[in-house]
Amino acid sequence: MPKIVNHDTQRRIVAEAALRVIRQSGLEQATVRRIAEEAGLSPGSMRHYFSTQVELFSFCMNLFIERVEKRLEAFEFEGPLLWDLKRLLLQFLPVDDERTLEMEVWFAFHSKTLIYTELRRIGSTVQDGLYKASRFVVEELIKNKLSRPGMDIELETEKLYALIDGLAVHRLMQPKRLSVERLEYIVESHLTALCTFTEK
Repeated sequence: MPKIVNHDTQRRIVAEAALRVIRQSGLEQATVRRIAEEAGLSPGSMRHYFSTQVELFSFCMNLFIERVEKRLEAFEFEGPLLWDLKRLLLQFLPVDDERTLEMEVWFAFHSKTLIYTELRRIGSTVQDGLYKASRFVVEELIKNKLSRPGMDIELETEKLYALIDGLAVHRLMQPKRLSVERLEYIVESHLTALCTFTEK
């Protein structure tokens, strides 16, 4: 009698193996052969899930997108609005081991989009997520009457988006120069500068 394979279970096994490989060796080492070895599968059986290297890269990146989305879904506003908005923006910055790993994977993946145009849609999804979060922050300041009068939503969204994106790069590339404490201070200072006053 042929063995019945639960593809959802197998895919989860592959997903967990892929995450372990990426954590240990980086995205560059997340090859079909390496992940198959980690998952206890044969490289041939992996072809049932990934027929090309591009599909494998897409799968790995989507794993990390899911991680970020779950963290954002679980995010709760707990205190003063400015403090909560800063906490929200920090979800996109490498301020701990988990988020540093996500950022490292993202940069490795981003370099692949220059080679494999099929991956650019996923890359755009990640960037769109950061842009939407930046716009949400600006809109919340306006909605709660904390923003400066006449604030240009589009311009301030682009500036905040660029700031968070740039801080992520600098923190990853030069962690000794840009400490977590200084990074958090810069984010807080920028938010405060968007306001007419700080919250009590």
